[in-house]
Amino acid sequence: MSRFYKAVLLAVLFLAARATYAQTNVKGKIIDATTKEPVAGATIHCTDENCHCGCTTNASGEFEMRCTDCRTLAVSYIGYTPQQFAVSNKAYIVSLNPAASQLQEVVLTANRGEGAKRSEAPIAITTITSKTIQDAKPTMADQVLNKVSGVNMVNLGNEQHEMSIRQPMTTRSLFLYLEDGIPIRTSGLYNHNALLEMNLAATKSIEVIKGPSSSLYGSEAIGGVVNFITAAPTAVPVLKLSAQGNNVGYKRADLMSSVSTGKWGFVLSGYYADKRNGYLEYSDFHKGTFTARADYHFSDKTTLSNSLTYLNYYSDMAGGIDSTMFASKAFSNPQTFTYRKVDALRYHSTLTHVWNDNSKTTVAALYRDNTIGQNPAYRVKDDYRKVNGVNVGKKDLAHGEINENRFHSYSLIAQHRQNLNWKKAVVIGGLNVDISPSTYNANYIRIKKDTISKKYVSYQNTDSTLTDYATKLNNYAAFLNVEFNPIEKLRVVASLRYDYFHYGFDNHLTPSAFSGSPDTVSNFHRVSPKVGFTYNFSARTGIYANYSEGFVPPQVTELYTGVKVPNLNPSIFYNYEVGGWVELVKNKLSIDVSAYRLEGTNEIISVKLDDGSFANQNAGRTLHRGIEAGLNATPIKDVSFRLSGAYSKHEFVDYVEKGVSYNGNEMANAPHWIYNAEVWYKPSFVKGFRIGAELQHVGSYFVDPQNTATYDGYNAFNLRAGYQFKGFDVWVNVLNATNNYYSYITTKSSFGWSYQLAEPRNFNVGVSYDFANLFKKNQ
Repeated sequence: MSRFYKAVLLAVLFLAARATYAQTNVKGKIIDATTKEPVAGATIHCTDENCHCGCTTNASGEFEMRCTDCRTLAVSYIGYTPQQFAVSNKAYIVSLNPAASQLQEVVLTANRGEGAKRSEAPIAITTITSKTIQDAKPTMADQVLNKVSGVNMVNLGNEQHEMSIRQPMTTRSLFLYLEDGIPIRTSGLYNHNALLEMNLAATKSIEVIKGPSSSLYGSEAIGGVVNFITAAPTAVPVLKLSAQGNNVGYKRADLMSSVSTGKWGFVLSGYYADKRNGYLEYSDFHKGTFTARADYHFSDKTTLSNSLTYLNYYSDMAGGIDSTMFASKAFSNPQTFTYRKVDALRYHSTLTHVWNDNSKTTVAALYRDNTIGQNPAYRVKDDYRKVNGVNVGKKDLAHGEINENRFHSYSLIAQHRQNLNWKKAVVIGGLNVDISPSTYNANYIRIKKDTISKKYVSYQNTDSTLTDYATKLNNYAAFLNVEFNPIEKLRVVASLRYDYFHYGFDNHLTPSAFSGSPDTVSNFHRVSPKVGFTYNFSARTGIYANYSEGFVPPQVTELYTGVKVPNLNPSIFYNYEVGGWVELVKNKLSIDVSAYRLEGTNEIISVKLDDGSFANQNAGRTLHRGIEAGLNATPIKDVSFRLSGAYSKHEFVDYVEKGVSYNGNEMANAPHWIYNAEVWYKPSFVKGFRIGAELQHVGSYFVDPQNTATYDGYNAFNLRAGYQFKGFDVWVNVLNATNNYYSYITTKSSFGWSYQLAEPRNFNVGVSYDFANLFKKNQ
């Protein structure tokens, strides 16, 4: 071999050896710094000029690639702060922190869980992030939900509640509560306390859509939709235990555990809460709940997720206190035996298959088993009363009932997402079937009242059955959502849903105006449209507008109980909305605003008939208008500030109930002003420490629909502080720090005033430890 060929061969061998030597096999996982969940679809690329290697993470957050002459890699994903790390041969676990700007975050509820940029969703939607939840350490959902502009979740004690989102504070079926995009209760059997059935320990984040969303989620999504998104299996082992308690009788222990191995991922989370000897007499409760989730990855394209949630709940039902007790600050209670208890089981299995980058199908099967038993305080009525100005009845006698409502649900939800190669178009379509047989019964009880203490001291069961019926509730639906960009900065979104309801009523008693209507079948159907657009002037400024319709079918109790002939139609709501957002200073100051006009028609009211009796009819019209705004600021590195507020007005347009006209009046329990302000200080020189202050304001409002009396509203001031170190997290939350004396909600009726008393100043102290720190390797 000539010298020339030998030289060429040596050169080739040298270059090959050099290339082999310079190549580095890089692999690892990308995870969320707060939740420890894998970040799927994150982009990893080399920042060096001479290397062009890059890849994306799979469903488990994993990546692997070979790089040549690469010294630094960059990681990025929507909603997270980009990060860089040096290349080596070790396996990486890179933790991404959520971005300060909320304009580019991904929201799931806007298009049935498929994920969309906030700036491309033409709705008022807010995400309560996992970081917000971890900082607040809420013992009840209102402690985080009320941070959202225009939201006022009313605390009725022991996780019981009412809701106000673009509506007065109400128990009406105008809000839809979801868990991972699936309703936690079936339509037609709304319960205003439904959120006590949620497992906060399993909640990763919460999304709130304000305004009607029936075009995607069906009935009851009128004032708003609240979607609790549960924790998925983590990419690294997690085992966290916590305990907390306060000085007004509350104690709680939490568990959160997760591990992934091979194709499997597991999560177990739950808590047990107990309260005894609180500030208000007869207000004890306990709640135990857990969620078990198992995910199996058949491949990078196919995943099966199974989730089971169980709840056992019991609460004394204290009821509100009267004006005399409120004025004298006497916290005794006339109730001694009333209660509410709930047993709930929810299971859903979701199969997801990604056909390719443009096509995905999801099928979910759901089973619910729910029982609510009550000896309700609101059903206790004195026998002694005034009739036509004359006192009649026995002073030591009262009347009440014990009732139970139970339902089973069997549901199937199937949907498909298709990206089209035209104007960035996306089509999402699907079908929904929900079959939910239910039963309800109520038995009369005779109550003994102490005429001196005014307490209801005991009761006697009787053979008198007040109500006993069964109902078949079937809901069949089809939905379609279309999105596209006719021009570069304009995104148009249109959705349509058709719902068909079949109610089969079986009265086990002789029909009457009290026991209910005769056996009958009722059918309802409705098409719900929604259309809107977003226009983004830049990555930091945009506007949106939408028109939507929502509907609420008659609830079973409205349709069949206490009426001779059921004759009701769904209530229809028409919504007009505009809004926008602007980031004035990048990652430091942003503002969002929305304005709406919501018209309610066919609302169900009780109408006085010619013979003096009453019947439910679709004869009510209401008008709801408001402006909502939020401001987020980070004026300096370690300080963040948030202000969320709303001004609204809720009016009766055409509303004559039981012979009384409310036309032109404001609706009761509808404050004009609601706002929440919060500031956090997290000093960089004390890593892991946080301290925050929060102000919640609820303005004055009328307490009766006649507009004859008002309540001044209230201000509540809360302080929170915590410190994280070596797997420990300790915190102290001082709620109602100024010890303000107020009522969460105040009402007035022919029976007098009722105040739902707020808790006095209370110190909640807690500690948690994450044992996963013992298992960490190469982080």
